[in-house]
Amino acid sequence: MRAAVLEQARTPLALREVPTPLPGPGQLGVRVSACGVCRTDLHIVDGELTEPKLPLVPGHQIVGTVTGIGKGVSGFSVGQRVGIPWLGSTCGTCAFCSSGRENLCPHARFTGYHTDGGFAQHAVADSSFCFPLPVGQPDLQVAPLLCGGLIGYRALRMAGEKAKRIGFYGFGSAAHILAQVCRYQGKEVYAFTRPGDESAKALAARLGVSWVGDSTQAPPEPLDAAILFAPDGGLVPLALKAVERGGTVVCAGIHMSDIPSFPYGILWEERMIRSVANLTRADAREFLDLAPRVPVQTEVQVFSLDEVNEALARLRTGRIIGSAVIDLGG
Repeated sequence: MRAAVLEQARTPLALREVPTPLPGPGQLGVRVSACGVCRTDLHIVDGELTEPKLPLVPGHQIVGTVTGIGKGVSGFSVGQRVGIPWLGSTCGTCAFCSSGRENLCPHARFTGYHTDGGFAQHAVADSSFCFPLPVGQPDLQVAPLLCGGLIGYRALRMAGEKAKRIGFYGFGSAAHILAQVCRYQGKEVYAFTRPGDESAKALAARLGVSWVGDSTQAPPEPLDAAILFAPDGGLVPLALKAVERGGTVVCAGIHMSDIPSFPYGILWEERMIRSVANLTRADAREFLDLAPRVPVQTEVQVFSLDEVNEALARLRTGRIIGSAVIDLGG
């Protein structure tokens, strides 16, 4: 099969012919039709996440059809459409797994990082971490739900149910999905974009957010919560200044530049900073049930497997509107 392979950090992915993986016990074999391109993939390729297996096939927003079923697997059938997300497996027995916090399992393995992912024509995955997908949307539009949607949904939950005015710093894949969820839930969204990023501002306006501005601007009224999707630690003090007393700033990325020092006064009055790490299968089930009821409509820019490095380059320089997706359907 054809695959895009990371052979060394900070080098372009290499297109290679590699053996087609076969499902082992407990696994599904999947013919990949689409795979979203995530900023986490970029952090892996650029060497900011430092422990990938090498060589590695990245990609963890995988949509495909089941082609093989390993020994001991039940509940799936050949030909069924499934999604494979970032969380690939956990130990199931540690204190975190036993308390509903499998996203923090110290023995977790991640798709497209510890195991080969979806920038390839075929993939295998632990069936316990694969999900049937909602009907009604094409594969290319569903793929971004499997990380941008899932991690965004967890970040939204961390912002608190009572938060009605929520700021999104960075308006890319996750934010354009979550803006639709927030409107469905009756929340107000305030979109903060990179200065000069008129395309992101236009996308936010089309999705009906309450306010759009640069990340350097103050919102017209205090926010109940802010979610940082952009991996810029310098945004944390700005977000703290923007939230009301008792408000929460959620850092939603797996990697962020250093947070600069800031005066205690902007944290005082019970403001809180928290991070989001990975996802749980409960997050996935809840969000994949919710998405078609909103309904979430993703805006995607489509690339072929041959164009995977171009997709990463555009993401690196902020030239993706909505979500980037690799089309492997052919």
